[in-house]
Formats: sequence, C-alpha cells, structure tokens
Amino acid sequence: MEKILITGVNGMLGKELAKQLLEKNFFVIGTSRGECRTVYNSEKFKYYEVDITDDFQLHDVLFDERAEVVIHAAAMTQADECELNEDKCWNVNQHGTVHALVCAEMYSSFIIYISTDFVFDGKKGMYSEEDECRPVNWYGRCKLEGESVIKDAEIPWAIVRTCLVYGEKTPGGRDNIITWADGKLSKGEKIKVVDDQVRTPTYIGDLAMGIISIIEKRATGIYHLSGKDVLTPYQMVKAVASYKGYDESLIERVTADTFTQPAERPAKTGFVIDKAMNELNYNPISFEEGIKKVLG
Repeated sequence: MEKILITGVNGMLGKELAKQLLEKNFFVIGTSRGECRTVYNSEKFKYYEVDITDDFQLHDVLFDERAEVVIHAAAMTQADECELNEDKCWNVNQHGTVHALVCAEMYSSFIIYISTDFVFDGKKGMYSEEDECRPVNWYGRCKLEGESVIKDAEIPWAIVRTCLVYGEKTPGGRDNIITWADGKLSKGEKIKVVDDQVRTPTYIGDLAMGIISIIEKRATGIYHLSGKDVLTPYQMVKAVASYKGYDESLIERVTADTFTQPAERPAKTGFVIDKAMNELNYNPISFEEGIKKVLG
C-alpha cells in the first residue's frame, strides 16, 4: 500500500486529496499547522502538526513514515496578504518548498508541487505549460521561485498549476467565488464584481482527481489543471444567481481599477489543458455542473 504525504492537508485541496486518496485505498499522512480540521474515519490516515518553515519537523515525519509520494500543497495563497508580508510569504512559499524538496530527496520520494496561474502576467491569456512566466505580484514571484526549486530536484517531480479553485466550503475554510456569491446574494446584499479579468475556474474534485492521476501514472513535468470554461468573475457570479434564482440586479459589473488592492492581479489567465487531457485523461466538469455540486 503506497503512502502519500500531503502538506497543507487542512486546506481545501488537501482535504479533497485526502478524501479521494483514502477512497482509492492509499495510506495518507497529512500535515498542517494547528490541529487536524477534518475527521477521516479511516485507519489509513495519520495527522502530524507541522510548520513547513521549520527546518526539522517535516523531516521527522518522513523519517517515521517513508512516504513514496509528497504532495506539497502547503502555501500562503492570499495575494494581498503576500504583498503586505513579503518575508513571511517568501519563507512559506519558497523556503518551505526547499524544506519539502530536501526531505523528499532524502527518502527518494516522488514530489508534486502545487502552483498557480499567478506565475503569468495576464497579458496573453489561455496559457500552456510552455508559455513564459512573468508574475506581476509577490505571491506569483514566490510560487515561481518554488517551481524553480522543484525543477532542480534530483528525484522525479511534477508541477501542477491551477486556476481559481472552488468547491464546497469546509469547516474553518475560506469562501471561494461560488460560496462567497451565494452567501452575499442569499441575504439580498449588493456586490461589485469585476468583468475585465478572465479565468478558467477549477472544481476542487477535478483538481484532486488530476493530481491522483499524476501519482498513478508517475507523470513528470508541468501540468495545467483547471476547468475548461473561460469566464470573468462577473459571469461566474451571474451564473450562481441564475442557478439559485437570486435578484441579478444586486450584481454590479465593475472593472478591476474599482478596487484598491495591495497586489496587482493578472488580467487574463486561464489555461490550455490539452496536455492533461491527453496524458492524464483529465476531463473537468463545466462551471454550471460545478455550481450544482457546490450548492446542491
């Protein structure tokens, strides 16, 4: 039985990965800061409290568990928070990745690094794995530095870039585009949503399945895993309102310069996912199907 170690298992992706891996009879070792926020009714799950920026904690876990695969999902992901706390962001997203890789190399594990569409500048849109990376904010720069660390690995590696991930809100978890819109509109609150940014929103279940396919196939290199629908946030929120029958006049269409935010956002990202579809049999659901899964 193969052991899979997930850093950041308390996050939305970590939780979904643990759930799906356990369903496939893998043994899962989860690590995160603080207590485990999800109860997995399985003898094949173990949790360790780990600070990824610590020089020794993750090593001690891998020494005990000898996982064949390390999925490095732990990260500081809020772009504005990263912009305002550059040292902390670097420590988590770059230095933490160095720790994860060094530990994985010591035990010859296969490492999978979770990255982001924010490694691109957003001028072109619909990026493939071969397109040049030019991040426009500190979060994107730190994640790109993490990618560079992984590319120099002496063990098999994969980098998974994803885009605007959404899913069911879990206890202690953050809102995403669907749950945020539903929460506001269900109370009759007016919201402003940008219509000059483009993304390919990604259902969390699809993202986890794509990563598990990488594990099963031992696929290496860079993979773009996202949804296939090309949408603006305004279009996404309108779709939520339409599905739930909310008053669409509550949604105001605005441009990105309406908001004052510490971190610049790339205008047009979104991914070409042909490589993942061909090599991993990746077949993501539509955004409309995703809304139904999240909101029921």
